[in-house]
Amino acid sequence: MMDEVRKPRLTEVVAMKALLDEASAAGQVLPRQLPELYENVRDFHVYADDSGVGGLVALHIDMVDLAEVRSLVVRPDLRGRGIGQRLVEAVLAEASDLHIARVYAFTRMPAFFNTLGFAVVDRAELPYKVYKDCQRCPLYPNCDEIAVARWLDAPKTAEGMEVPT
Repeated sequence: MMDEVRKPRLTEVVAMKALLDEASAAGQVLPRQLPELYENVRDFHVYADDSGVGGLVALHIDMVDLAEVRSLVVRPDLRGRGIGQRLVEAVLAEASDLHIARVYAFTRMPAFFNTLGFAVVDRAELPYKVYKDCQRCPLYPNCDEIAVARWLDAPKTAEGMEVPT
């Protein structure tokens, strides 16, 4: 049985959009257009099992030291099995590999992100996000999402010493 978190295949983008469309209709994530998904497919990780794509998440790089965890969706029949955590851990590992110092998310489930080391922050700390994405959201400016962020550990060398940045 296939049960893995990995980078998506281009042939899975339509299934990814279907998951996002369902979550968007429920007000859980912003809608994404199919061309946008193809253009940004490298931002994503998917959870795949024998039924196909069962979850996804994106790591969207904002600046040299800041990236957003976004578009986190897990198929309803798979929720509560740790798949969301596995997906977020995959993009956190990618962010660490890229030496990104801080990651953030806007969420209605801050407790989930707290278990992964995120803390609630003032959205004023993330003006780039508010300027770039929030203005196209139907809830703007009355957003009910909570901003959470996490500092990542400094990259280590083989000897365990911090890498200068």
